[in-house]
Amino acid sequence: MLCATPKAYRGGCRARRRSKAGSGTRAPFAYAVRTRPGVYPDDAAHAQEPPVNPIALIGAGPSGLAGARALSRAGIPFIGFEAGPDVGGLWNIDNPRSTMYESAHLISSRTTTEFAEFPMDSTADYPGHRELHRYFRRYADAYGLREHFRFDTRVTAVEPVDGDATGASGWRVTAEGPDGATTTTEHPAVVLANGTLAEPNVPDFRGEFAGELMHTSAYKSPKVFEGKRVLIIGAGNSGCDIAVDAVHHAASVDLSVRRGYYFVPRYLFGRPSDTLNQGRPLPARIKQFVDTRVLKAFTGDPVRFGFPKPDYRIYESHPIVNTLILNHLGQGDLRVVGDVDRFDGQAVRFADGSAADYDLVVLATGYKLDYPFVERAHLNWRSAAPELYLNVFPPSFNGLFVLGMIEASGIGWQGRYEQAELIAAYLAAARAEPDAASRFRDAAAKPWPDLTGGYRYLGLDRMSYYVNKDAYRRTVKRMLRTLPTPAASVAPAASASASASAQGPVHEVERRSPKAGTRA
Repeated sequence: MLCATPKAYRGGCRARRRSKAGSGTRAPFAYAVRTRPGVYPDDAAHAQEPPVNPIALIGAGPSGLAGARALSRAGIPFIGFEAGPDVGGLWNIDNPRSTMYESAHLISSRTTTEFAEFPMDSTADYPGHRELHRYFRRYADAYGLREHFRFDTRVTAVEPVDGDATGASGWRVTAEGPDGATTTTEHPAVVLANGTLAEPNVPDFRGEFAGELMHTSAYKSPKVFEGKRVLIIGAGNSGCDIAVDAVHHAASVDLSVRRGYYFVPRYLFGRPSDTLNQGRPLPARIKQFVDTRVLKAFTGDPVRFGFPKPDYRIYESHPIVNTLILNHLGQGDLRVVGDVDRFDGQAVRFADGSAADYDLVVLATGYKLDYPFVERAHLNWRSAAPELYLNVFPPSFNGLFVLGMIEASGIGWQGRYEQAELIAAYLAAARAEPDAASRFRDAAAKPWPDLTGGYRYLGLDRMSYYVNKDAYRRTVKRMLRTLPTPAASVAPAASASASASAQGPVHEVERRSPKAGTRA
């Protein structure tokens, strides 16, 4: 189905093309660019294969691991870069860049979230972050993924070689290692899998607050609330989780909201709620009609707890998977207040004219999409997010790929893995069967498929890359069938430790030490 959703709504709906891939022309990106000797061992198995620099994969969180697994299975050489000390991304609370907090658990159930080929060794329906980090470590070890990554290595720049924005000359990746040394390497393609929840969204407020102000990205432990008057701005899933933490420690807790929400219990009819209706999905309007009434029967009307009435239908924004917040509101442990108008010393003044004094204000205002190391023009960036075919491919097919830039209720890590499979299949086709890759690009030059599943998502920045899981996964699988199955004939990349020198599977065009006394 082609997109027919009104322009006021987003979420994967692309009714028009801003630029074309160049149907019938040479590929704007060639896989085997700037090949260097020494990439393959000198053996007969690859005597007929031209040497190929490895793909660069940025990030070793869930999306990065999905990419590593798919590239490995396709036999595509790659080298991974991870800023943290281990796999797991934000789920590794000990990672200095992690935005995780002590009480964090999955908000989708284990069986709808895990990688299909690697079930979690857990009996918990909603595991906590430490169990999830162990899961990612086991996943990486089971498939030999860890050795492909350079850890404690932060990518600082991704630039086209020779300034060739088509990607035909490859991409230069500059990274800073644990010792502060900078290396620059060249790659035929780069997969960006550095996550979507790292750059805090900090709104501008009028006035100044005289107390303590923090974003949820800096929140780790409820001890920070001890004895304080707390205001939490924003009632998304993290905001509600943290509010529940705060009521057990703070002197008082207020929750500032400006729109209504739908609250989904973790269990319905004795089962994790997202495991119900896992067969053929209901049409959007029918599912909204049915689920709205089921939720009212189980949770009541959130308006009676002080929330505004939602100005949208259920699933047109991400629901809140937390009904404990309603329990605490019912017990008087916290209260809902209106939108913030301005700060005034220790006081916060609200849009309805009321005011209250606080010691700590927590901004549960979400995150901004950010790929800071690459110019936005290379990713066809529009407004709050890049406009990418299937949320993965820039329309120019320039050799950059984005993995994990999807948000959808229930899509899980398997949905990210299916994205990675599509990237790997396209990379393999671009090298071995260019006609198939050309046909794939031709499809991307036509009107893009509707990924909304019939839902009219809110036109908010945070919804700019939202999709419906069923529509998205169905489309990705259909496009995967248009590409040949990778023959896995390309030698896998050597380990990161073995490639630390210029003799590894990546051409290092420059290595320099930092200035004395400087570190990242």
